Amino acid sequence: MFAPIRAGGGRHRLRRALRRRRRMMAAGLAMTAAALAAAAPRTDQQPRRPGRDAPAAAAAAQDMVRAPVRIADAAAASLVRPGDRVDVLAAARVVARGAPVVAVPSPPAGAQGLAAAGVDGGGFGGGALIVLSVPRGTAAALSGAAASSPLAVALR
Repeated sequence: MFAPIRAGGGRHRLRRALRRRRRMMAAGLAMTAAALAAAAPRTDQQPRRPGRDAPAAAAAAQDMVRAPVRIADAAAASLVRPGDRVDVLAAARVVARGAPVVAVPSPPAGAQGLAAAGVDGGGFGGGALIVLSVPRGTAAALSGAAASSPLAVALR
């Protein structure tokens, strides 16, 4: 009529449940790792065939932003032209590598008079402004570095 009661049977069920839970956790972690690996950007430097990675290239181009950067040394910034690639340095560390220069705006008409008088419009010295095309993360790093130290450029 009724199944016999087994002493210690609950312990066996508990072990089985824990084993099943561990397996589910391991499977979930494996799936998460696979998803993260698939979503990570490519780091290999193999030449790409045209048309093969067009969607990936379009997605990468959408993550690029134009970041205005104030360079502390205006004379050094005057050497930079649109199309040049530069490294941006802050406090002896490289913040951006090989960033293409998009524009070098000329200073406003009254800005040179203010700089000669020693009046600073904010930031570290008068300097000069350049516009770089960089990924969003690099733009954030440039902004943070500019808040804490003067920036310099190195031409490539």
